[in-house]
Amino acid sequence: MTGAEPTPNAESNLDHVLDAVGPRLRALRQRRGATLAQLSTSTGISVSTLSRLESGQRRPTLELLLLLARVHQVPLDELVDAPTTGDPRVHARPLKRRGMTIIPLTRRPGGLQAYKMVIAKNWPAGEPQQQVHEGYEWLYILSGRLRLLLGEHDMILTPGEVAEFDTHIPHFFGNPGPEPAEVLSLFGPQGERLHVRSRPARR
Repeated sequence: MTGAEPTPNAESNLDHVLDAVGPRLRALRQRRGATLAQLSTSTGISVSTLSRLESGQRRPTLELLLLLARVHQVPLDELVDAPTTGDPRVHARPLKRRGMTIIPLTRRPGGLQAYKMVIAKNWPAGEPQQQVHEGYEWLYILSGRLRLLLGEHDMILTPGEVAEFDTHIPHFFGNPGPEPAEVLSLFGPQGERLHVRSRPARR
């Protein structure tokens, strides 16, 4: 066997990495609140191709990954990288979008995703725009103040308060305060909610 030939382990690792790209692409798009049609307009990639990429029915090419990484504003290795085997640490790469810094706390593709968000003071400056998208979100306020618009409700959340909602409901959150707000966010696929246990189960 020559050095240029991939070993079975190398091929298996490559398959694992490529299989994880689809769920990661879907999570990034949903985190931004973008639809497949909007992403298609931004990238020039057809909706059907994007859908097949996210579902794992199509293997991503370098050209497609470069386009998607640019639109999602993440490094290319954020789309294809996987945690080092046996290393439980999360190597967070902060993402900066407008007045918000998003720090991923999980690297597992698909399922529930955890983020720490730092929202700039008095953000946004203009009129808030509510949005809808697939998913379910849970927010915990660590510091500062968070303004949450949820349908017809307009509320201010303070440290220690929690909100959870179906993201099909029109929503917006921002920071009306004079200091940055820090928020812990858990985001999951549609229908996946948190299960909170307040006391140990009886045996």
